This record gives sequence, C-alpha cells and structure tokens, in this order.
Amino acid sequence: MLDKKDASARSKTTSYKVVLPFYAYAALSFLMATILLFFSSENFLNHYFQPHIIAITHIMTLGWATMIILGASYQFLPVMIESELYSDTLAYSTFILSAIGIPLLAYGFYFFNMGFYTKLGGCLIILSLLSYLINLGFSITKSAKENIHAVYIFTAALWLVLTASIGLTLVYNFTDIILPNNSLHYLPLHVNFGIIGWFILLVIGVASRLIPMFLISKYTNNTLLKVIYYLINASILTYFFVFQYALPQEWTLIPLFILLTGILLFTYFCYKSYKGRIRKSVDAQMKLSLFSITIISIPILLISTIILTFRYVAEEQNAFFLSYGFIIIFGWITALILGMTFKTLPFIIWTKEYFSRSHLPSTPNPKDLFNSLLFKIMSVIYLIGLILFVFGIFTKSIILLKIGSIFLLVCALLYTLNVIIILKHTAPPLVKSGNGNL
Repeated sequence: MLDKKDASARSKTTSYKVVLPFYAYAALSFLMATILLFFSSENFLNHYFQPHIIAITHIMTLGWATMIILGASYQFLPVMIESELYSDTLAYSTFILSAIGIPLLAYGFYFFNMGFYTKLGGCLIILSLLSYLINLGFSITKSAKENIHAVYIFTAALWLVLTASIGLTLVYNFTDIILPNNSLHYLPLHVNFGIIGWFILLVIGVASRLIPMFLISKYTNNTLLKVIYYLINASILTYFFVFQYALPQEWTLIPLFILLTGILLFTYFCYKSYKGRIRKSVDAQMKLSLFSITIISIPILLISTIILTFRYVAEEQNAFFLSYGFIIIFGWITALILGMTFKTLPFIIWTKEYFSRSHLPSTPNPKDLFNSLLFKIMSVIYLIGLILFVFGIFTKSIILLKIGSIFLLVCALLYTLNVIIILKHTAPPLVKSGNGNL
C-alpha cells in the first residue's frame, strides 16, 4: 500500500504519456542532425550563413534541445511548484504542433525555400510554444508559494516565444519586405535571445534545482539564484540596447561581462552544491552534466575575442563564429542533455513501472534501467567528436570535420539506442510466494 504522502507526490507528477514522446522525438532529431552534419561537413569551411548549417542548427536547437527541455519541464514543473500541471491537452498540443512544424521549417532551411511550408512550419512552432507558455502560466498560478525555479522557467519561455517570433518574422522578410534591413542584419538578435534568454536562463533555472537534488546536496541559496536571474536578463536587455542603437561593437562587451558574471556565479552555485553533497560518489551522468557547465565559458571567450580583434583578424572571424555556435549547441547544450537524459528519463520510467512496488527488495534503481557501459562509451566518443570537429573548423580541415562528424553520429546512435532500451523497459510480473505474499 502507498501511504498518503507518496500518493500525493505521484499525483503531482505529469503522466508519462505526455512526457515520453518529447524524449523519443528529441533522440531522433539528434540522430538526424548528426547524419546531416556528416553529409554537410564541408559547409563548415565557408561562411556560417548557409542553408545546410541553418537547417542543422534548427534541428538541434528545436528538435533536439527544445523538445527534450519541454518534455522534462512538463515532468518536473509540478514537483517544483507542488501543484499539478494545468492541462495535459495543452501539453499534447505543444508536442504535436512542434513535431509537425520543426521538419517543415528544417526542410525549408535545408533547401533555402522560404515559401508556404517553411512559413507554415514556423507558425505551427509559434502556436506550440504559446500553448507551452499558457500551460506554464496557469500551472504556476495554481501554486501556493513562490518558486524561483518556476520563475526562471516561465521567463525563459517568454524569451523563447519572442525568439521564435523574431525568427518567423525573418522568414517572412525574405519574401516580403517588412523590416528596414535584410534578415541577416537581425540574425544576431534572434540567436542571442534564443541562446541567453531561452537556453541559458532555463538551464540555470532547472539545473539549480536538479543538480543539488541528484547530488543529494544540502546546499541552497535562493538569494544567489535571484542575483543570477537579474544578471542574465540584464545582459539580454543591455545587448538589445546596444543592437537597437547601433553602438560600436566594443559596447557588446558590457552585456557579455554581465552574462559571464551570472554564469560564474552559477558555476559557484554548482561548486557549493557539489561540495555540500551527502553522497560522495558522483555517477557518470552527473559528471558529464557538470562538465557542460565548464564549457559555456568557452563560447563567451570566443565572442569576446571576435569583438576585441575584429579590426585586425577579420578574415578569421568566420571560424570564431562557427566555433561559437557549434560549441554552444553541440558542446554545452548537448553535453548537458546527454548527462541529464539518463538521470531524468530512467526516473520517469521507474515511476511508471515500479512506483507501486518500490517497497519490494527486488525493485531496481532508476540507474539500472539503461546500459551504463553504453553510456560511458557514448560519452568518450562524444568528447572526441566534439574536439575533432572544432579543430576542423579552426584548421579548415575537411578530414577532421568528417572524422569528427562520424564520432558525433556514432554518439547519437548510441544515445538513441540507450533511450530505446529505457523506453522499452517493462517491469516483470509479480510472482506470488507459496504463502500468497508478493
């Protein structure tokens, strides 16, 4: 029998039927993106604004990262706010609209056709994100107390909707002149709103809750998290001011400094959580996720280098820009997801299959639901692929780019295989003993 406390905790958890499609879709998107990366490696020798690179970028940011974040946040938001998700129907709408819209958008970008289907894909994604935002908003208002992590998530969702809206406007601007300048002029606004406002803000909001939880750490500091929250948002608004008034490029260092300060404070938060952990051993999944925190400072240093030296090494800027985007998407974001997937997804399946029999001695732990050896091999292959591809960008070596993309493709295959292992897991039937007990 479940006690009332356990039953109440489970009732606040979103149904696995809502969440699991996001994880499955994300895995397939990651696999598709790495396949396209292999066949389009030579494009990374040239300018970053190319159809194939744009398509791969959006498959990674929307199909891979955003979809898994949407699913994970639907799962863990009720736990954070101690209240049920407002609407499963809106959650299903979020998935279905994005699942249709993302391939349409990516197809249009890949062949650089900004026609009906590309615009339709963008519109479907906007509707999906609005359903997500509405669901978050009403869910949070049902909560009895304020939660800093929920504030992070909701604010990040606002930035995501704004980012997607700017992106869709740029798509329309290719065929119908609706902005004063061409679409490429506004691309940095679209990119930085998405990276800082959506990914960095949301990752800090969620990770600041999950990392102490998975480390079983007693450290907490809401005041520090509020300071980080204001710094990250201030960096975005400062960047917009610099962009809007076309200030000299060196002024961009101000929002970068504000952003770096926020990230360093978050790194300090993670360090304190690590030091305050009760369980001294740290599993491979958490190590990979914590490693991702150290990666995020690299692209900030790269973009700072571009700003400081753009007058002197203009011919090298393209490699810096490509590396900046690649390290953020295939480095920081991907490393975090690779680690957190195998902390969150096994827990979801474990809750589905074993929650009612958690008192039995034969019940496995969530970590037993995936292949740990496969995960370790995947992690090593991923790191090799990431390093080789980045070196290939800087050295303009097609051989390194191809080899690096092969490693990343193998990583995606192993990741997908391990996700399938988890999703297919079912609890064995209970066997009654001779006295009738389970």
